[in-house]
Amino acid sequence: MRQPPTSVAPGILLVDKPGGVTSHDVVARARRALHTRKIGHAGTLDPMATGLLVLGVGAATRLLTYVVGLDKTYTATIRLGASTDTDDADGTETARAGAVAIGAVTSERIAAGIAALTGDIEQIPSTVSAIKVDGKRAYALARAGEDVELAARKVTVSRFEVRDLRRGADVIDVDVVVDCSSGTYIRALARDLGAALDVGGHLVSLRRTRIGPFSVEDAVTDLAGGAPLLPAADVAAAVLGTFAATAEEARDLRHGKRLPGAAARLTAATPAAIAPDGSLIGVVTARGRDVKSIMNMPEVSAS
Repeated sequence: MRQPPTSVAPGILLVDKPGGVTSHDVVARARRALHTRKIGHAGTLDPMATGLLVLGVGAATRLLTYVVGLDKTYTATIRLGASTDTDDADGTETARAGAVAIGAVTSERIAAGIAALTGDIEQIPSTVSAIKVDGKRAYALARAGEDVELAARKVTVSRFEVRDLRRGADVIDVDVVVDCSSGTYIRALARDLGAALDVGGHLVSLRRTRIGPFSVEDAVTDLAGGAPLLPAADVAAAVLGTFAATAEEARDLRHGKRLPGAAARLTAATPAAIAPDGSLIGVVTARGRDVKSIMNMPEVSAS
């Protein structure tokens, strides 16, 4: 018999997504495991990809907007020598380099190509990305056979490092680790590296190991028996920094009032306001000399 939805304390759930399932599938499993529908995620992973998904549970879904823009770390394998229409292994091969062209790709040329894709760069996302074009997802337009032209966007690749390199007769597999800003497409890095080397390239594996301060090493793989949640206050403090409020200030913030003259105490632009009991009041910011709430968490009543 299906269990009815129950009240779940707000929190953040770290999940290690397996390959072959969508991010939505993971959310659906979490909803069943925790018996609540109010669950969202910060940052989609393709079905092929594995690794860290950050889920918000209950009122903590309000924190996801502050998580989705954090920088990320990925490990990946790029295959040089073949291109696909999706820039990854799930697509159809569209071109393949010959053995002579592959033989001309030296380790030094790979290093130079990677160096050119490191730092602040302009990147054109893959045509099968979730970016909206005239209100529709790019991948939906591409799968419908429409031509999709996406504008280049500025991203930051702070680390693009080769971990291993394996040469075959007509391909080269390059294992890499990438630290990057939110919105960076690792598939596009694979595509652009292959293009720079004149042999084509695509992604054959991808694993997200970090989002901001959160590591896949702390994530769960089994949701069947429920899962431990990180307290919303701890997560907000780790991501945003803290503003310690007195009991009176906590009450005023929760009632929508400003804190006169309190802006001088802010140590971050939008810190998490923490009550004396350690609970999360919400997120605050300066308004002139005052402090004002820009997101409030519902107050949890004592049971």
